[in-house]
Amino acid sequence: MQKVITLKDLCLVTKTAQMAANIHGGRAKCLQRLIRLDMPVPTTVALSFDAVRAIAAGQVADIPQILRHFEENPLLSVRPSSMDPDWGGPGAMLNIGMNDAKHAQLCETLGEDPATRLYMRYIQSFAVEVARLDPEEFYLPDQPSLAALKAMLATYETEMDAEFPQDAGEQLGEVLRSMARTWEGTTARLLRQAKGAPADAGLGLVVQEMALAMGPGISGSGVIQFVDNTTGTAQINGRFAPQATHTEIIRDSANAIYLTRDPRGPSLEDEAPDAFQKLIEFGALGRIRLREEMEIKFILRDGELTILDAIRVQRSSRAAVRIAVDLATSGVIAKEDAVMRVQPAALSELLHRQVDRRAKRDFLVRGIAASPGAASGRLVFSANEAQASAAREEPCVLVRRETTPEDIRGMHAAAAVVTLRGGVTSHAAVIGRGMGLPCIVGAADMDIDEKKREITVPDGRTFQAGDMVTVDGTTGQMLAGQPAMLEAALDDAFQTLLSWADAVRDIGIRANADTPADAQTARNFEAEGIGLCRTEHMFFDGDRVDLMREMIFAETPEGLGAVLERLLPLQRADFKDLFRIMQGLPVCIRLFDAPLHEFLPVGKSGMRELAEVLDVPLAQITARVDDLSEYNPMLGQRGVRLGISVPEIYDMQARAIFEATAAASETSGAIVPEIMIPLVSAMREVELVQSRIDAVAAAVRTETGVDFEYKLGVMVETPRAALRAEDIAEHAAFLSFGTNDLTQMTYGLSRDDAGKFMSDYVKQQVYEEDPFHTLDLEGVGELLKLGAERGRRGRPDVTLSICGEHGGDTNAIAFCRAQGFDYVSCSPFRVPVARLSAAQLALKDKIGQ
Repeated sequence: MQKVITLKDLCLVTKTAQMAANIHGGRAKCLQRLIRLDMPVPTTVALSFDAVRAIAAGQVADIPQILRHFEENPLLSVRPSSMDPDWGGPGAMLNIGMNDAKHAQLCETLGEDPATRLYMRYIQSFAVEVARLDPEEFYLPDQPSLAALKAMLATYETEMDAEFPQDAGEQLGEVLRSMARTWEGTTARLLRQAKGAPADAGLGLVVQEMALAMGPGISGSGVIQFVDNTTGTAQINGRFAPQATHTEIIRDSANAIYLTRDPRGPSLEDEAPDAFQKLIEFGALGRIRLREEMEIKFILRDGELTILDAIRVQRSSRAAVRIAVDLATSGVIAKEDAVMRVQPAALSELLHRQVDRRAKRDFLVRGIAASPGAASGRLVFSANEAQASAAREEPCVLVRRETTPEDIRGMHAAAAVVTLRGGVTSHAAVIGRGMGLPCIVGAADMDIDEKKREITVPDGRTFQAGDMVTVDGTTGQMLAGQPAMLEAALDDAFQTLLSWADAVRDIGIRANADTPADAQTARNFEAEGIGLCRTEHMFFDGDRVDLMREMIFAETPEGLGAVLERLLPLQRADFKDLFRIMQGLPVCIRLFDAPLHEFLPVGKSGMRELAEVLDVPLAQITARVDDLSEYNPMLGQRGVRLGISVPEIYDMQARAIFEATAAASETSGAIVPEIMIPLVSAMREVELVQSRIDAVAAAVRTETGVDFEYKLGVMVETPRAALRAEDIAEHAAFLSFGTNDLTQMTYGLSRDDAGKFMSDYVKQQVYEEDPFHTLDLEGVGELLKLGAERGRRGRPDVTLSICGEHGGDTNAIAFCRAQGFDYVSCSPFRVPVARLSAAQLALKDKIGQ
């Protein structure tokens, strides 16, 4: 049964009309607010969501009830009014009611050319947007004429087998029907859902009396805003186009003049000072009463001002932060409101250089946006090339099929990284985010020829080593050349907003930091400590790789001990630096986790080089590489399994930690390091490691004369560890859930290879989201919940956290808050995002959203 459109569905917009944004849409409600502020808004009638749905379903609009609010033979406009302007909608229709009689009337008041241009533009819009006729048949000539008008009307009649409608009511009815059906169409629905709109989002329509922008004196269309879209700073922007409609001003009218007084040409401030001053007053009034920076669309007719609309100023991420903070500091909104107004993802953009939104993009290939930010550089294809480029102070982009730990030196030297394989938790992605390095992974549509040192992109173009490209890690696009960039913006507004966020959030935020440089970044972003220091990453820098290789090839306990003695002072210095930088904040150090084969070269040339360095036969190198090879090294001899089979490695690391603790305690006060055992699956593993670490701690206390404490904990990243958390927690002061590996093992998916088919799975709704990108609350979350509950049973005061890549994700933070976790840990560059997300979640709970 069709809904009958009632008078409640057709609302004259007045100060006291019963209207709501969730019934009539945001634009309609905003127009009412402007009227309440005594702004000169034309007569407007709002159609509710229900009315528009009924019209789309075939119900005829009650045109007489709409037209009774307007003068006889009106000119009208119809504009969309959805809940959120970002959801889009059908384009506005102007000058509805234009016909032969109105044309004749306007010829007398405006002149023949302007009136004819107005009529022809309306016929074109009606034919294309409402009647759905071929745009090619309704082009507008540069010079309007009565003959051209007659020809256009004849074309319409030929195409439609009917004359162009002359009745304003008939025109309005067709426009309303067309706009309603456009909104309900499949394409429009999918587009707005992609922008976050619910599937059943409604559309309101506003029918408004046209204010003609043509006529005697100062007449025309304008738009004005009072902040800069890019920076958010106070600044009058906009334009005024004499004798032009808003459609024409958008199309960049050549006759546009400045708004404010300018030596380069005439301005509205000079030509119509009274109207200009009213606009300034309206802007200030709107800012205070509407609690937002608004863009005002206006019409002047012989100097008389009419306000057509006011919308929220479109803004960059940088401007969004500045505007929210300025509104709060000036008392227009509360600090908590400012915190809620900024999207956490917006902060991520501010931390890195970005491609200017206005820049032209020469698109090459798209991959997975693995680490945000943008950088330009010359193509290189190996870590050595990247280091050589850095030595010449030339920025470079490292392109690899996939990165390995051996490539870390090259990644440090590169401005950006692109890989053909991998997903959001692959090696390149994790390291890129930790370093703040723009990174794209899974760019499978690009071919790489390492011998020729060139890439071929999908459109057939080839780029060679040395060619300039740009990586946009925020969008996942690789571009040719060097488009204009916007620099990072960690200004006072950024810091102020985060200080307000910290005041309300109720969960700790730490950082994953593997090196002193990472730790300094985390400190700069005000992380509350280090939640994960992956010590194996310390061994891939400089000459340490060679030392690790010597250790791997040591054939006797004495040889192994000799190498570890040389590694000890390097590790000790690393940990001293971490303690110094974090200034007493907690530092959680994960013991060595990586499989040993990752330190060995892959190709024959690399093996030959290693044989020369170690002065051993190539056959011995090859045999050792084969011996360490595993079918699935991520499930092989790594983490605690290596620590138990080669305990000397963990002994060395424990000694380095404790000696650094003793040294740092003398200058920085008591330091309590947190030592984390990786890849645990059984309580006995913890007992074995704990006994050796306790022995090392006792020895260092005796040798240094410094009494110190430490905490031993477990990284829960196997399903069995989550299930057996009650037993394990008896020997662990903390349980930190490593959601990268836990997701991988729960799903039975390789996080490095899943990117090849994950998009198909998400499209076909096998998985709602990529589980390596967004924490799977149903499956992995169930293990986290069980692990937390059982861990508390084994040790009521156990500290709980997550330290995987999900740590900075809003959904994961919400889950951790609900389960009573103590903190989350994420990449240093995601710390500000996590701080804001946590604050917004706390505020939503406070106001009951």
